Amino acid sequence: MYLSRFLLVTILLLMGAMNLCAQQELALTVTQKETTSAFDRLFADSSFIELKNSLNTAIKKDDKLAAGLCLKRMGHICYRLAHFPQALDYHLQADKIFRKQGEPLSLAENLNDIGVIFLHNEQPDLARQQYDEALGIYKRSGDKRGMAYTYGKIGHLFVMGHRYDSGFYYQRLALNEYMLLGDKTGMARMNGEMGNIYEDLEKYDTAWTYFERAQVLSQQTGDTVIYIEALNNMGDIFRKTGRYQQALPLTRRALELALLTNELFHLGSSYRDMAKTYHLMGNNDSAYYYQRIGQAYVQEIYSRENSTQLAILKTMYDVEKKNNEIIQLKATRKTTVAIAVIVLLLLLLGGLIISRQRLQIKNDRLLNEQEKQAHQTQQSMMELQGQTLKQELELRSRELSSYTLHIMQKNQFLEKLRQQVDEMLKDDRRDQRKPLKQLQLQINQHFNHDQHWEEFRNIFDQVHQAFFLKLKEYCDTLTRSELRIVALLKMNLTSADMATLLGISEDSIRVMRYRLRKKLNLPQGESLTMFIQSL
Repeated sequence: MYLSRFLLVTILLLMGAMNLCAQQELALTVTQKETTSAFDRLFADSSFIELKNSLNTAIKKDDKLAAGLCLKRMGHICYRLAHFPQALDYHLQADKIFRKQGEPLSLAENLNDIGVIFLHNEQPDLARQQYDEALGIYKRSGDKRGMAYTYGKIGHLFVMGHRYDSGFYYQRLALNEYMLLGDKTGMARMNGEMGNIYEDLEKYDTAWTYFERAQVLSQQTGDTVIYIEALNNMGDIFRKTGRYQQALPLTRRALELALLTNELFHLGSSYRDMAKTYHLMGNNDSAYYYQRIGQAYVQEIYSRENSTQLAILKTMYDVEKKNNEIIQLKATRKTTVAIAVIVLLLLLLGGLIISRQRLQIKNDRLLNEQEKQAHQTQQSMMELQGQTLKQELELRSRELSSYTLHIMQKNQFLEKLRQQVDEMLKDDRRDQRKPLKQLQLQINQHFNHDQHWEEFRNIFDQVHQAFFLKLKEYCDTLTRSELRIVALLKMNLTSADMATLLGISEDSIRVMRYRLRKKLNLPQGESLTMFIQSL
């Protein structure tokens, strides 16, 4: 049934896409820069090899500028594949070359790239230093386009830090420069960025205005990526404001364009947006269908990225190995020439020199074999460490479950004992009431004792690493009791079990869950448990 539905929807989407292409109102093409970027993404390993060969050629010809440009593009590829230390190393090498060669514009572009890496690594101060230096270069050279691009980067930095006023100020500066240049692509991108700011601030009418401008401008320039993003953002606004029927056509148009251009990221995003909209409309069958297709695209992106990363790592290893072999070959040739000269000049010492050379080769082979064995041993140790870590994690998980069960059993016993004390307190015998009251107080103190929570928290952090750090990104004002509820939800415990563990009623659990939803700003209909499990 799902297969037939999938075929039907696919046919409809293709027909819609063909009609869309037939309309002259939309003539979208992919720019040269996007084509290059897409090629690098899909064939990163091949691009890296070509760039490495070009770098070697530039070094042989002593073409410093060409070498710097190759290093910069190699840094781009490593950044897109999340090899951030290697990306930073390539960009820093390019930085030295551009400074020595007196290439200010290439240096400024490279500084902006370095700033992006620092910002990704959550080092905004270092990123700002790079952006400020790049902006100074562009101002001195009168490069308005470079100034606009850098203004946009600084604005994005402030938005990432939730400093929206400063972010909007720099985005507006960037937009003004692009308007003076008549650069509609830059104008479209900045309108989209400013729309995102207002959407974050829940000022949806203003956000809609900026997204609509981005849509019109990207349609005029033929920038499919910005156009698809604008459609998705406009659909998001309709969905967030409860206008689901108006959201669907926009999201569907974005989906059709993403299918035509094979933009996997936007395909996954559009399918997920369709699923969210249908879910909010109460059409869960369609929501499940689109969600499943979206997950398939996300998995495909993840698989491609993993494959490409492995290919890049192998390529880097092979290239370095080849370079080492070339160096060794050159050294061997020089030694051979030296031996030949010595043999010609000193025939009496020729035999001795040849003997020493043979011994050197033998030692080199032995050293290579030892290095190979050491590498194999290191790999075996790494595999063993991985297995040990996996076993330790499983042990900690079982320990956490066992510890939780122990606390539940203890609290159940205390609850039963407390009920018995309450029954005995109802008796009119005065001589028993005072010791019973003391016993009741001790039982309540054991229910509220924090020592068990600290022990539980330590074990929980080992099993679910960085969970509370991720949670803090959504809300950093959760109380101690609310953090306990979140941890128990992460373990998939029922409300009854949580009530037993915490020594409170199930009604209290429901109240705390309601407060958690408000603090986490979860929209109506979204499951609190599913949200916690996704962190």
